[in-house]
Amino acid sequence: MFTVKRASLSTPLSPSLQLGPGFAIKATAAPLTASPADLETPTNNMQTLILVALLGCLATAFAAPADTVKWCVTSDREHDKCRALAASAPAFSCVKRESVLSCITAIKAGEADAITLDGGDIYTAGQVNYDLQPIIAEDYGTTADTCYYAVAVVKKGTTFGIRDLQGKKSCHTGLGKSAGWNIPIGTLVSMGLIQWTGIEDQPLEEAVSTFFSSSCVPGATRKSLCKLCSGDCSKSHSERYYDYSGAFQCLKDGAGDVAFVKHLTVPESEKDGYELLCKDNTRAPIDQYKSCYLARAPAHAVVSRKDPQLAELIWSSLDAVQKRPQDFRLFSSEAFAPSKNLMFKDSTEKLVKLPPSMDSFLYLGAGYMSSISSLTKESTPATSSAIKWCAVGHAETSKCDSWSINILNGATIICQNAPTVEECLTKIMRKEADAMAVDGGQVYTAGKCGLVPAMVEQYSEELCGTAGAKASSYYAVAVVKKGSGVTWDKLKGTKSCHTGVGRTAGWNIPMGQIHKKTGDCDFTKFFSSGCAPGAEPSSPFCTQCIGSGETVGDQFKCKASSEERYYGYAGALRCLAEGAGDVAFIKHTTILEFEHKSDYQLICPGKEPVEVEDYASCHLAIVPAHAVVTRPEIREDVVRILLAEQSRLGSSSDGPFSMFKSEPGKNLLFKDSTKCLQEVEAGTSYERFLGAEYMDAMTSLRQCTASTPDLEKSCTFHSCQEKN
Repeated sequence: MFTVKRASLSTPLSPSLQLGPGFAIKATAAPLTASPADLETPTNNMQTLILVALLGCLATAFAAPADTVKWCVTSDREHDKCRALAASAPAFSCVKRESVLSCITAIKAGEADAITLDGGDIYTAGQVNYDLQPIIAEDYGTTADTCYYAVAVVKKGTTFGIRDLQGKKSCHTGLGKSAGWNIPIGTLVSMGLIQWTGIEDQPLEEAVSTFFSSSCVPGATRKSLCKLCSGDCSKSHSERYYDYSGAFQCLKDGAGDVAFVKHLTVPESEKDGYELLCKDNTRAPIDQYKSCYLARAPAHAVVSRKDPQLAELIWSSLDAVQKRPQDFRLFSSEAFAPSKNLMFKDSTEKLVKLPPSMDSFLYLGAGYMSSISSLTKESTPATSSAIKWCAVGHAETSKCDSWSINILNGATIICQNAPTVEECLTKIMRKEADAMAVDGGQVYTAGKCGLVPAMVEQYSEELCGTAGAKASSYYAVAVVKKGSGVTWDKLKGTKSCHTGVGRTAGWNIPMGQIHKKTGDCDFTKFFSSGCAPGAEPSSPFCTQCIGSGETVGDQFKCKASSEERYYGYAGALRCLAEGAGDVAFIKHTTILEFEHKSDYQLICPGKEPVEVEDYASCHLAIVPAHAVVTRPEIREDVVRILLAEQSRLGSSSDGPFSMFKSEPGKNLLFKDSTKCLQEVEAGTSYERFLGAEYMDAMTSLRQCTASTPDLEKSCTFHSCQEKN
């Protein structure tokens, strides 16, 4: 029980816990019960119950120091290594659970803080009921960096290929694990070797059990998938054939004919006795994994709750240990032989901190997520009758709602929304949305994340009916007030107005040119202040923004959405017109359509200011039109539905709604200057769509890491994040 007692300042406090002046909580092993006699100060029953409840909460809160990382382990040997780590580095304590899933549950509940997981388990941990995120990745050095190769290993001297696996005996690292289950089974299903049409036909485990004559799949529930196991078939180290080393041992012992593991599993001294099965039905030596593998997968990663402070504590604690290998070898299980890969893979060379915006979906990549989905969900129809359009902010959502209710023959447009373009792109990647129109800079980010351009805005009406017509482009220009004395060579120290961070005409092109000139990525040294929606709130590039116009606590100030009045082309021009900036970076048609255009001029490198109509001779770049981006597998559906929609609700529509008109507001969902949408040729990559000149500008600008959106950083963290 817990008792409260008076304590003098000289009273030793350990193992009691200091509460405040003169009080301490003393813990005993008895159950937590209460009666007036339990408290040295008389009190009534209600006060007693309240106090005991308070003490119970405090006891839970102070069960471990706040600066201790509670690491979750799943076996006795892993527990031994964890306790050795804790003895060497007091920042760690250990929590033992019977399985990975129990550890995931414990971390969600706050009973533990971290565990290292493989891709399949990272997928599970990221599901909404657990909501954990990867925060640190294992790095395997020059062999694969933060990726690994999933391979099929067999004994040399056998003669079968991958297409001859039916009826063979198989060894797997564990049910739902990347190299041991998701990738090989997904590969065999996609190759048509395992006949499985979906869970509505039969459970996947049943299909696998009829394909192989017998197996060891730790964690499986079907007896035939546990037949070869030498322990309890649990997904833990209590099963001898669990994990990479266990699956290889299963093959080595002769229990199985093939082991599905990662490329670093076979020990150097034993490589001559084994070979890899290639997807073309040939074989290759173990070291030729880069040309003979089933798939590449992101490395194992440390997962935790979505708590930035906890993530920083875990990283700093682990980083301190990995920098002192003489004190403790974090990536070795040698002292705990014969066990291997305890806490971390033994092949790990270092740990790498992940971008803070990383989640399980972004870490695993769209391709890997699709392979998991194909093994766990019912198949989706080949074609869709509707697409989910993603709108940014309230104004766009309102227009999207109007669009959806103006559709006569069934719902073909379903509206989704998010506060930023990046979050919309993430929704499209996650299949929570399907498409949206974005500018070139966002096409670049979308392309890095595996999305493709499907349709492009056309601003010339005469080209709308022309098959194969040249795609629209526009001029990125810099606009100043006439008579201001501002020229391109005198820009330094002025105030700037941008359409948004990462936008083409408003950021990428002008800042790319400024970077080429100065070689300095800190643009706050060039402009004194400005408005660049999407910048960090504390940045000078948010100083001139005005949000929605509210005087106090405006939550939309400097946000990259239409609620910020200086966002987008019209917003950047308004920023200049209202005196918040000295120069506006926009597209040429924005100023040409402005009522007071004669009060403004264009500036460009090496020239004096010119009239706004002279954009062809004075501009920063010619850039591609805005494009509709989507996932590759639904591109045809998006094109088909949008072509049908614009034939009824496009620029020729005389009804109450038009796709290319924004009232009230400007450039909502599409640019108001759009006359039609044209199909981008199937198979066109984002690089080809943007063109060499634009890609060169982006390559230069991406030298400034601060200019890279968090989403893009997350999508490109791995070289192996295979796209759909």
